[in-house]
Amino acid sequence: MKTMLYIDGFNLYYSAVKDTPLRWLNPVALVTRAFPRNTIIGTKYFTARVRALPHNAGQPQRQMVFWRALKTLPNLSIIEGDFRTRKVRAAVVSPPPNTIEVYKTDEKGSDVNLAAHLLMDGFRNHYECAIVMSGDSDLVTPIRMVREELKKPVGVLNPQRLSGPNCRPARKNAGLQQAASFYQNGVTWAQLVAAQFPATLTDANGTFHKPPSWGAP
Repeated sequence: MKTMLYIDGFNLYYSAVKDTPLRWLNPVALVTRAFPRNTIIGTKYFTARVRALPHNAGQPQRQMVFWRALKTLPNLSIIEGDFRTRKVRAAVVSPPPNTIEVYKTDEKGSDVNLAAHLLMDGFRNHYECAIVMSGDSDLVTPIRMVREELKKPVGVLNPQRLSGPNCRPARKNAGLQQAASFYQNGVTWAQLVAAQFPATLTDANGTFHKPPSWGAP
């Protein structure tokens, strides 16, 4: 079936690849391997531009290199939300002091943007089937609406990493699973390794490389 892919970029990052050498991930390749019967005709990647922090000054530059890699994929669009960083006071377990000042980061808009595009593209008949890559239960309602009102199947790939170092215990998302036409609960380390971009890529502006600090998978 002609399938549009909708990717929750921050959910994918924090669920599967943060602090690993797997960040150079081709998410379209990952989904294609998971659901080989679907033909991906377009991809929308929902994310936001991060800001430099004192302990991670190079993060924005690495993100731009990754976005450049994503843009080498055919028919992929990056839909931007808003990334906010602010200082807040947070409680600590053992005083003194009983609070400390920390950086708090929030990504706003991606889940709403994803839901809006999923619905609007469905109303415009831009796909026969949709696949959503996210573990966010806030997307249950729009997925169910596409299935029930538009009569189009919607699959879900929950990107929680199920194996490898520092993986969290598997958490089933019953709401997403029940809303979806088909569902995969999690990805393995081996699946992520198999879906990495080549270390060196070329686009209209020349050759570029995976950020060195991301290491080898």
